[in-house]
Amino acid sequence: MMDLLAIGCGAMVGFTLGLIGGGGSILATPLLLYVVGVSQPHIAIGTSALAVAANAFVNFAGHWRAGNVRWGNAIVFAAFGVVGAFAGSTLGKAFDGQRLLFLFAVIMVIVGILMLRSGRKVLADIVEASANGPAFSPKLAIVALAVGVLSGFFGIGGGFLIVPGLLFATGMPLINAIGTSLFAVGAFGLTTALNYAAAGLVDWKIAGEFILGGFVGGIFGMKLAFRIAPHKSALNTVFASIIFVVAAYMVYRTAGAWMKSA
Repeated sequence: MMDLLAIGCGAMVGFTLGLIGGGGSILATPLLLYVVGVSQPHIAIGTSALAVAANAFVNFAGHWRAGNVRWGNAIVFAAFGVVGAFAGSTLGKAFDGQRLLFLFAVIMVIVGILMLRSGRKVLADIVEASANGPAFSPKLAIVALAVGVLSGFFGIGGGFLIVPGLLFATGMPLINAIGTSLFAVGAFGLTTALNYAAAGLVDWKIAGEFILGGFVGGIFGMKLAFRIAPHKSALNTVFASIIFVVAAYMVYRTAGAWMKSA
């Protein structure tokens, strides 16, 4: 049963990554903990980071073939972000697991708010841009470093921040930001996973099953992404609502870790 659950949850995450370029990874850790049944928070984070990295690279290949990747921006973002991801994951491993999950839930709420705003106004003003700016800019490097730290600390891909970060720093069209972001999502996740694996905090069997499901889900998500790009606002609203519910459940499960120390 656990094997089927891991494959199914992986398919859900892969589908979301392919569809909107981010957000799915924020559900990987709670799915592993509360659906698949991984017992230790740090193992769930390390395992999800590996699975999300693999799924992101698979989805990235499809966007690359479709011509949606701005390679210069992708390499710069990944290079600076990987440094941040290593620092963040090193800190995350040393943090109390239950407290880390509580903060993870707080980040989920922020993700949901950002997704709602991106669907309405924040990204709407620049989604039609078609600028081909330089590959490197200080703004892009700073955003990448900051997102990398958060990605590594919480074991998430960070696509929900990478996409608006790319739009903000480069003005590229949304479909290009989605394709380009997946390269960084994969790089950040792999950096975090290797850091956790060095401490024995990755369940390789579950990661493999999660990746298998994510591969299938990602294919369908990517195909659908090209068709519903003009209607992404409605999709963001639905997905943000799911994130809020999961975050509330995680706060309920982990709030005690803070109360005990109060």
